[in-house]
Amino acid sequence: MAEGMIVELTGVSREAAQMKSPEECLEENWYAVYTWARHEKCVAAQMGQRRLRGFLPLYRSIHRWKDRRKEIELALFPSYVFVHLALRDRVRVLEIPGVVDIVGSRGKPTPLAEREVESLQRGVDGCVSMEPHPFLQVGRRVRVRSGPLIGLEGILVRRKEGFRLVASIEILMRAVAIEIDEADVESCR
Repeated sequence: MAEGMIVELTGVSREAAQMKSPEECLEENWYAVYTWARHEKCVAAQMGQRRLRGFLPLYRSIHRWKDRRKEIELALFPSYVFVHLALRDRVRVLEIPGVVDIVGSRGKPTPLAEREVESLQRGVDGCVSMEPHPFLQVGRRVRVRSGPLIGLEGILVRRKEGFRLVASIEILMRAVAIEIDEADVESCR
């Protein structure tokens, strides 16, 4: 069962507002905040205390030690927390202990797709079972890591209802398409 921590936030920072155009500074978007390792819950709690709207998707995992087992909640995206804010308020996030930066490119925070974050929130609220999985991209070379086809490599072609792996036999100059479960596939390095 997946759970999440949702906190609310509002506010203004003059220093941050001066760095972008007025339109960019006023428009609220979701951003990914990069945190120190294992500081996601602390950062999310600090966002709540600072009245910022944040979202930390969590999942439950059973950890085993020699003498015991315990169910713990972990961040679905380790070292990341989501925040919904206008860029003028970004300094308020960057001042939180444990925050490294807001994810972006060329020094500019990059907004996330609203529908992606909303889908995550609905999944967490709807108790959909979620857990981390290695990122797999269509067009990339992947390897089957379990099952009867273990070790087989190919190109990931489709991810709609399931994965379709195209495996090529190079000496024959032929290929086959195989429907495969995503849990059985890993990215080739």
